[in-house]
Amino acid sequence: MKSDRLPFKYRNLVLSSIPGSDLMKVKMILPALTEAISPHWRSIKYSLFPPLGLATLAAFFDEDDDICIQDEHVEKLELDDEPDLVVIQTYITSAYRAYEIADRYRQRGVYVALGGVQVTALPTEAIAHADTIFLGPGEDTWPQFLADWRAGHPGKIYISRDRTLHHLPKIRRDLIQRQLYLVPNSIVVSRGCPHHCDFCYKESFFKGGKSFYTQTVDRALAEIEELPGRHLFFLDDHLFGNLPFARALFDGMKGMGRVWQAAGTVEAILQPGLLEKAADSGLRSLFVGFETLNAKNLKRQHKYHNLNRDYNQAIRRLHECGVMINASFVFGMDEDNSTVCDRTVEWAVNQGIETATFHILTPYPGTQLYRRMAEENRLTSTNWNLYDTRHVVYRPAKMTAGELEAGYWRAYREFYRWRSIFAAASTKESWSQKMRHLLYSGAWKKFEPFWDVVIRTEQVAKLRPLMEKVLDGFEKKNPWGGSG
Repeated sequence: MKSDRLPFKYRNLVLSSIPGSDLMKVKMILPALTEAISPHWRSIKYSLFPPLGLATLAAFFDEDDDICIQDEHVEKLELDDEPDLVVIQTYITSAYRAYEIADRYRQRGVYVALGGVQVTALPTEAIAHADTIFLGPGEDTWPQFLADWRAGHPGKIYISRDRTLHHLPKIRRDLIQRQLYLVPNSIVVSRGCPHHCDFCYKESFFKGGKSFYTQTVDRALAEIEELPGRHLFFLDDHLFGNLPFARALFDGMKGMGRVWQAAGTVEAILQPGLLEKAADSGLRSLFVGFETLNAKNLKRQHKYHNLNRDYNQAIRRLHECGVMINASFVFGMDEDNSTVCDRTVEWAVNQGIETATFHILTPYPGTQLYRRMAEENRLTSTNWNLYDTRHVVYRPAKMTAGELEAGYWRAYREFYRWRSIFAAASTKESWSQKMRHLLYSGAWKKFEPFWDVVIRTEQVAKLRPLMEKVLDGFEKKNPWGGSG
């Protein structure tokens, strides 16, 4: 590394070869998606979770280093400062914004490091905008980079190989502006997922090492104990992926009085006794990847863990345990025709599903799906801004791109119409369950103008108690069945 590429105080550090003779001034940035910083509309989904990944990396710095974390989803970025190091977390649909920020700092001689999903998938593209890039998770490579930096010879590329969460320093939650988020108590106690679906970014991000690993149960419980309030949101790709870990975690959480949300699979929901343990420890809402109702689609995407699983039984089990469902569906797989969106919405409403997240099949760079689409010459765009699961960037097999996009938007409209919300709520047994459904589903989509005002006036935090109350329901539910 040339010493004249570093800010002034680090030129002196390199030239004098005295590691640690000066403290670092560090800016860590999560760039926003275009929609998230619109002057006309601010969706609540962009104000849910703080940038926990950056706060995790921040823990590796020296205690006295000057570190700032900025999340463009909730605040305007200050880009005229001159830190010694800028660290940018890059997702696919924020890639161009990340590169723009990186280039702006590098033009002033600031050292820039890029990491994240997009960087790992397309390192040749990313490296043109950074002094250092990180491929894969950073628990092992980040401390090595900091050691190299302080010694005056940081590398150009760091590739993750050694995957473990057992010796991580304490996350720098003090750097997070809790008041700007509805769910500041986000937590991750594992990395990755044990499954291998063709459309999932995970396979490329964790390439070259373990693709699923957990904390120790004791460490996870200790982190939970330190979080204030009642509500938690586990951001793990699959919290139930390691059954012994999950059972021990839920046993340890029982009696904490927590109300929590997470993501899991149909396979995990159907495991005897597991869901009951989760509900008994406070699980009240679960993100479930149903993805498609077509078994041929599941096989083609290698989502084998959903094959031959009774979706209806999984939904009944969740509702019997007092757990609401956020169902994930993907439209545009090769067995889908122009009726798939309407049929899926009708099924979801009839099942009494509380909220749903719809996606257009998107071949993320680095995935098996992307490689297959490229080989079949079906990709129609490499504009990463369009890889947001709302646009069609390939040629569908059994419908036009226009039909697929129209069906996607129609699915959201139809699922969140009041008549659909009331119809789904009517499937619940008790009035309290019906009321919880109406409040949760209605608040999520029907009160978006209200959320816009709340976000702009920075009043999001004041709504947390109401969210906890709705999640917890209006009657005490015995997770083993019946009312308690």
